[in-house]
Amino acid sequence: QVQLVESGGGLVQTGGSLRLSCAASGRSFSSYAMGWFRQPPGKEREFVAAISWSGSSTYYADAVKGRFTISRDNAKNTVYLQMNSLKPEDTAVYYCASLKYTYYRSSTQTRDYDVWGRGTQVTVSS
Repeated sequence: QVQLVESGGGLVQTGGSLRLSCAASGRSFSSYAMGWFRQPPGKEREFVAAISWSGSSTYYADAVKGRFTISRDNAKNTVYLQMNSLKPEDTAVYYCASLKYTYYRSSTQTRDYDVWGRGTQVTVSS
């Protein structure tokens, strides 16, 4: 059974940093693009960042570009999200997800991801 488990969330002050990790098991991790999404309180889930199956291509939402960095270690079956210069509006539950299709670059659409983690809470205080 495919499983994704996020970790690394927490409470941080404005301007601080966190690194989220997502450990994958049960599927050929290196064959699938991965994405990070977030769901702020009372809002819909939104795209944050994605990385191709090889790690050679990355994509970011405008709101996080220049502050967040997505990366992956295929040997460890893990994808990361380094978050710097955090703002209160970054407060959300963060989810990692695995793309449905193998050897595809990535997608910004939730409908293209078929496996999701349970999420990790990130809270940025002002």
